[in-house]
Formats: sequence, C-alpha cells, structure tokens
Amino acid sequence: MEVDSKAHPFLSYILSLRPLRQPLMLASKPSSSNAVEVDLEANEQHGEALVKEMPGLLQPELVAKMMAAVSDVVQTRSVLQSLGDRPDHEAVDEASRRVAEIERNLSRRLEEIVMAEPPEGCDRAEWLSLQAQKEKDARIAADKEKLPYKTVVHLYEMHVAYEDLLHEAEERLTTIYREAESGTQPVQSVDGNDDDGDEMNEEVVRILQEASERRLDRVELTSRNLKHFPEGFCKITTLVLVNLSRNKIQAVTDSIAGLVNLETLDLSGNVLVSLPDSIGLLKRLKFLNISGNKLKSLPDSISMCSELIELDASYNQLTYLPTNFGYQLANLQKLLVQLNKLRSLPSSVCELKSLRYLDVHFNELRSLPEALGDLKNLEVLNASSNFSDLVSLPDSIGELTNLVELDVSNNQIKELPYSFGSLQNLKKLNLDQNPLMTPPNEIVVQGVEAVKEHMAKRWLDYLLEEEQKYMSANSNTNNQTNNGWVQWGSSVFGGLISGTKESIRGYLGASKKPHMESYLEQQY
Repeated sequence: MEVDSKAHPFLSYILSLRPLRQPLMLASKPSSSNAVEVDLEANEQHGEALVKEMPGLLQPELVAKMMAAVSDVVQTRSVLQSLGDRPDHEAVDEASRRVAEIERNLSRRLEEIVMAEPPEGCDRAEWLSLQAQKEKDARIAADKEKLPYKTVVHLYEMHVAYEDLLHEAEERLTTIYREAESGTQPVQSVDGNDDDGDEMNEEVVRILQEASERRLDRVELTSRNLKHFPEGFCKITTLVLVNLSRNKIQAVTDSIAGLVNLETLDLSGNVLVSLPDSIGLLKRLKFLNISGNKLKSLPDSISMCSELIELDASYNQLTYLPTNFGYQLANLQKLLVQLNKLRSLPSSVCELKSLRYLDVHFNELRSLPEALGDLKNLEVLNASSNFSDLVSLPDSIGELTNLVELDVSNNQIKELPYSFGSLQNLKKLNLDQNPLMTPPNEIVVQGVEAVKEHMAKRWLDYLLEEEQKYMSANSNTNNQTNNGWVQWGSSVFGGLISGTKESIRGYLGASKKPHMESYLEQQY
C-alpha cells in the first residue's frame, strides 16, 4: 500500500523515514529537541528532489512534528495491510446483495413466527416464550450468515476512507511546513499531551483578546489540537467567519448562539458526536461544514437556519435526516451527505426549491423520494454506490429539467423510468455497475443522448400499448378520441427527440403546438 509520491509528496516522504530510536507513532514527548533522530541520509535518494525544493525537511524537529501529525495514517495503513487488499466492485456488489437477501429472508422468517398460531391446549406464556426464542435464534443465525459479506463491504469502506485520509494528511503536512517556513507558528512536538494543550490555550487566549479588542470579523484556528470549543469567541458578535477545522473538538456548546452575525462556520475534521439545538439560532448562517466528524444525527433545529446556502455533512455516521429538514431551508443550494449511513431521505428534501447540487453517494439508500422531480433547479445529482439497496429511480426524475449531471453507478438499477427521455439538459450520465436491462448496454455505451432517445421511444411504445388496451376495452368509443391519444403521444415523442422543453407531464393536459407549426398557421 505505497503512497503515490506524485499525488502526496510530503506524505510519501514522511512515511518513508525510518526513526532510529522510536517507532513512527511517537508514544512519548521528546525530552529535548534532539530526542527524535531520523535517518535522513538513508532516505536521501527517496526525497532528494523534494528536500532540495523544501530544505526545511532536513530539520529533525519539523520532521518529528510532521511524523506525529500523520500517526492516524500510519495506524490505518497498518490495519489495512493486515486485513488485505481493497475488494473490487463486483465483490462488494455481490456481498451487498447477499446481505440484503439474508435480511429479506429474516423478515419473512420473523413474520412467519409472529403469525404462527399456538396449538390447542398450549399454555400461552410458554408459547410466547418459545416464539421469542425462535425470533432470537433467527436473528443470531442471520447475523452470523451476514458477517463474512458485511466484512467485505466494511473493508471496501475502510479503503475508501483511507484514500480520503491521505488527502487530508497531505494538507496537514503542507500547512505545517508552510507555517514553520513562514514563522507564523513555532515548531512544537505534537503528541497529544496536556502540555501542548496549555500552549495552545495561551494562543487561543491571545487570539481571543485580539479579536475582541479589534472587533475582528473572522477567526481561524485550524489544526491547533484544540479539544474544547472556545466559548469566549461566542461573545464577539462581529464575527462573520469561524474556522475550527481539523482539531479534536468533541462538543459544541449552546453559547454558539451568541454569534448572531455568523455566516460561515467550519467544524470539519473534529470528533463531534452531536450539535446543539441552539445552532438553529444562527439566522444569518450561510455556509456550514461539519464533515469528517462522528455525527449520528442532526438537530431538528438546523432547518431554522433559513439563510443556509451550503451544508456539508459528509463523512459522518448519519442514519437519517430530520423529518422537517427541507421545509424552511428555501435558500439551500448545495447539500453534501455522502459517506454516511442514510437509508432514506425525508420527503421534505423535495421542498428545497433552490437546491442545485445533491450528493448522497455511498450511503444505504433504498430509494429516492417520489417527489424528487420537484427540485426544478437541481443541476447535479450523485446517488452512486448505494449498492444493492438502490434498485430503482422515481418516475418524477424526468421532471428535473435543469439536471446536467447524474451519477447512479454502483447500484442495482435494472430499468430506467420512461420519463428519463425528458432530461433535455442532461450532459453527463454514469450508469456503470448496474444490472441494466432497459436501456440495454449497447445503447448505454453510445452515450447520454442515445439513452434519452431510447427511453423516449420506450415511452411512445408504452402509449401505443395503452391505446390498444383502451380501444379493446372501449370498441364503441369515438375514434376521434382514440386518434387524439396517438397524436398526443407522437407529439411528445417528436418533442423529446428534437430537444424541445415539453415534459412528459403533458400527459395530464394538452400539449403546446411546436413553434414552427404555430408560425405556419400564422402564414395562412
């Protein structure tokens, strides 16, 4: 599992170093600046070009700090090396499918147990106890059967998360080097001990005083090893931006409501397990980044942040979004909730009328909301990698008239809805790793336009089939009515192929005449 030196030059170099007296993860604080010695000469060839460009990498103190800053990468890499290589998509798809199959079988078995009638003369208490034991045994057996398949999926998820960790680590190392080079932050040992915390607290106090005295509008304390949310900043009402990303903050206090003018809040890369309800009092908040934490849910009050434009809650452990999530977020344009454990999206998401970008990939979504088509301004939708859970798309997807990019790869979708041909602005489409039957693969490989045309033809075929059923059931019906049905279907088909904006929803009303037809009528 070598790190690509081109993509991650700092990280590749630091991980190649071989400490003489200590393991790569520093277990104790060095007693002096020379306590951590690195065999730089032995690695001279590996990073010769990088060291020539970045001579600061020859400083043992700086290298020690950088090594400590990537201890999470070392630990994760060690675990993954012991677990094995990253499973391919086929293996993950099959494992996910088997897990879903086992869960369906379990549901049927539990239903049989619940619906079973006790035999005559059987004591009711004994019967209930027996059924409870059967239910328990069924669940245990299912869990045991799912274990090897869930292990495959989990290993894949770990490898994906590791790749993201590499990017974050490279950013950390770049920041550390630049700060040391510019002299904005002294080189210190980073080992997580309380001694460093005291130094960091002094820095926070200094910045707090400066922000208060000068009535600053922004505070950035990224990568400061902070373990506690600095409440003192909540009294500085002039703050418009607060960046506390890449720290170790475990909780945010209710006092955050004091930041009445706050527009941007970045809490990404911490260890938050929850957010306070008071976050809903940040009425001017426009950009909220809480990615890379340990959040299992969002407070209902988050929907009260009515000015919110962008919300990034990716890389957490969310299993659901608040029921009322979309009702008051009329200005939200970008929603990122990828790499969570969402099984469904609340129907209120379809009330996000300003939404342009929606990323829900790598969750456990079983479906997308039926009213998805109400998101008229949506331009990008990524619902990929929900694997065996996502098996279909809602019919209303054809109403996303502004959709430009759609990624539904790595799912179990077998058929696209007829309305797919209405996506006139769709330019990028990814259907890879789906057991698609409609459209067939020979159409898919021809590109997005071929897919749209094929689905439009499918829609016309459906209309003709329905017409035949209608005529068969109503043989005495006026022929003009029947002809009108076919003419309408042909009009829609022609519009779809030629690129007009008419939606298949015209099925519910009269179609508009094409522009050229109206023009010709005017001539007569």
